[in-house]
Amino acid sequence: MLITVLTLLSCVFYAAATAHVLSRLFHAQGPSQKTTVILSTLAILTHMVLLVNSVFTNQGQDVSFINVSLLTCWVIVLSVTAVSLKFPATLLLPVVYGFAAILLFASLFMPHHMIVQNIHLEAGLVAHITLSLLAYCILIIATLYAVQFYFIDKRLKRKDLAIVYSHLPPLMVVERQLYQLVTVGTALLTIALLSGFIFVDTMISKDYAHKTILSLLAWAIFAAVVFGRHLKGWRGKSSVLTIMVGAALLTLAYFGSRFVQEVILHRF
Repeated sequence: MLITVLTLLSCVFYAAATAHVLSRLFHAQGPSQKTTVILSTLAILTHMVLLVNSVFTNQGQDVSFINVSLLTCWVIVLSVTAVSLKFPATLLLPVVYGFAAILLFASLFMPHHMIVQNIHLEAGLVAHITLSLLAYCILIIATLYAVQFYFIDKRLKRKDLAIVYSHLPPLMVVERQLYQLVTVGTALLTIALLSGFIFVDTMISKDYAHKTILSLLAWAIFAAVVFGRHLKGWRGKSSVLTIMVGAALLTLAYFGSRFVQEVILHRF
């Protein structure tokens, strides 16, 4: 019952924050930062309490697909919210808040059945997991920036005056932040993969080979974007689409097989 109440409360707060930002998306002054911070803080705190109660149970630690997804979502929401306090991120906020609300509501109907007793992790494995999570979150945020860049660029090319006088950030600022995030995320992903090959024995095993291959493909795509940007000056729609493909591959690598095994196959 507590889990259900916390989940619904988080959904309500995230939905309210989404509605508030969307209602003033193209307003010259933008959404009220005070209202946005209050609603998002309530949502993030409720989400955090939910995670603590969902993961740490009387039977052990529940590291099911949905709990890992909710944790990753929480890190992304917290990061984007923190960034928005200093840099304009009006277009990103309703995306992350709306997605968080949908994911939380969907979690009510997804199975939680991976209970792990007495987790013992070596330092190398902890470093690999931490770096992988950070790299994924940063690269997903970079992908959101890429979508924001594409949206603003497209509206500017159409000479849409609403976008000119809106509270949305300047295109060049979004582009600079986008490639900074991709560079940092790719660097972290590089270290995460190297640490995996060093400390994780199952990286090239039969059961996990597909994850490693997809991760390497995603790394190659992001690395191409980084070097293409610095050496060739790549930019625009092609780079945005390439980043989105890399993010999709990385998501499949991290969550694809677990979603199939724990959610889809569990129902049959």
